[in-house]
Amino acid sequence: MSGMSTEYTGAGDPRRAIELLWGVPGPPRRGPKPKLTVDDVVTAAIRLADADDLEAVTMRRIADDLGVAPMSLYTYVPSHAELVDLMLDRAHGELPDELPATGWRDAVTAVAEDLWQLYHRHPWLLQVTVGRPPLGPNTFAKYERELTALDGLGLGDLELDAVVSLLTGFVRGAARGSVDAVRVVRRSGLTDGEWWERSAPVLAEIPAADPANYPRASRVGTSAGQAYGAADNPEHHFRFGLARILDGVEHLVSRG
Repeated sequence: MSGMSTEYTGAGDPRRAIELLWGVPGPPRRGPKPKLTVDDVVTAAIRLADADDLEAVTMRRIADDLGVAPMSLYTYVPSHAELVDLMLDRAHGELPDELPATGWRDAVTAVAEDLWQLYHRHPWLLQVTVGRPPLGPNTFAKYERELTALDGLGLGDLELDAVVSLLTGFVRGAARGSVDAVRVVRRSGLTDGEWWERSAPVLAEIPAADPANYPRASRVGTSAGQAYGAADNPEHHFRFGLARILDGVEHLVSRG
């Protein structure tokens, strides 16, 4: 990703955004039959975002990709804000419907794993701030599935909502760390091992950076680096953190 600009869902016109998300046709227009559909515009926008990042998704770039005049796109999507809602809801539609029938821990794990994979397929999703979630069918289905994974645990509605928020927020943060780790290697041209090979001799020249001054950091950092073969291992942290969340939910349920 080159720019890491931030976009916000729910920033456009609520009525038009909801109508577009649910495929409600707008008022009839005079003139020739439209060359495109809203789906065509959203598909092109996601293609651009996947290839670069969300900053690449401009009406001009989309128009060039589709071979139309930029102003003509506004007959399909009124603004960039509604387009972001449509892109996010479309991405949510890639999540599966089914859940494992082998218990709630497996079901919640599947929810987390599917989100983890979705963020890696579409890293631009991490540039979208979901203050107001898109009120579209795929986003509703996503939330329904997340709640369904917790069925039968006896949690109250507010507890269910809080657990889902905890889980999805954790996955988002962990995925961001993973995506960032890949990005820094690509931008720097150095693997973690190569970066450390260059950095360690410089640190050794600085008396104040003596590991004896930071015994815990030195011990744990060395152990982790040797185990991971890298400065960090986001996937390990994701799975470790997910297991701790599941343990926490189990403890919450056991307390009645």
